[in-house]
Amino acid sequence: MKKNYFFAALLLGSFSFFAFQNASISNNGNIVKLNKKHLFSSGGQSGLTGAPGENNCTQCHTGTVLSGSTENTVVLLSGVTPVTTYIPGNTYIVSLDLNSNPTKSGFSATALDDSNVKAGSLTGAGIGGTQNFSASGRDYVSHTTTSSTSTQPWAFTWVAPATNVGDVTFYVASNVTNNNGTTSGDMIYLSQHVFSAQASSAGVKEQDKLSGSVAFNPYSNSVVMNLNSASFGDLSVNIVDMNGKSVQFEKVGKASEGENSFTLRLNDNIKAGTYVAHIAVGNNFMTKQIQVSK
Repeated sequence: MKKNYFFAALLLGSFSFFAFQNASISNNGNIVKLNKKHLFSSGGQSGLTGAPGENNCTQCHTGTVLSGSTENTVVLLSGVTPVTTYIPGNTYIVSLDLNSNPTKSGFSATALDDSNVKAGSLTGAGIGGTQNFSASGRDYVSHTTTSSTSTQPWAFTWVAPATNVGDVTFYVASNVTNNNGTTSGDMIYLSQHVFSAQASSAGVKEQDKLSGSVAFNPYSNSVVMNLNSASFGDLSVNIVDMNGKSVQFEKVGKASEGENSFTLRLNDNIKAGTYVAHIAVGNNFMTKQIQVSK
């Protein structure tokens, strides 16, 4: 079944993908055979996303390089809402879907600004079948061993740069394999996905109007929020898992200008793990990651 978007169930950079291969080494240290079932099926190679100054997956595969404009679908989500712009400092979930629904596949990605410098930070560990690593001053995310045959989109988090750096480009390299047990005949799809800063972010950022701390209290199974709000308004909290799915949404009360303290008891069916709390007072909002332990 095709990898479906998980907007209803949920919810940048260049991807560098790396070869599903198992190297057999002879006594003199030379590689004598490559088999696509092990070494890099776990992901984790850098510098192969097709980004400026980088190679692509054909460094390891004898496949064809193709445009990924219709194969690689990248969606930037704020909570569960797809967005086309970012607010500096905010945390987003990024999903990647391959439209051809291959039996075995992988990817690698990185996010760069117009100067080809790392833009924000990427985190994939344990999230949506992805992992993250850094090399040569850039952040990367890739598939994992188990997610190379997954029917679900990959997902990872991106924390936007703290200041407006202009356009951010996610460079993605995906490998659609023919699963023939060799490095031949695969198709490498390269694509670029550009997200601009919100026009309002050049001035006072909205998240600066709502700040504070958010923490999980294991004794009461609740989220404790100590907030500083620049305005009066209804306070709402959306708890989202790392696949982008909203697991609890509550209108907690009314916040006043200045210091506020609120407690949200979590639903009992929310399991231990990492979540993102999207907190809003009127049109002002903030995003915090929380760790639920049980």
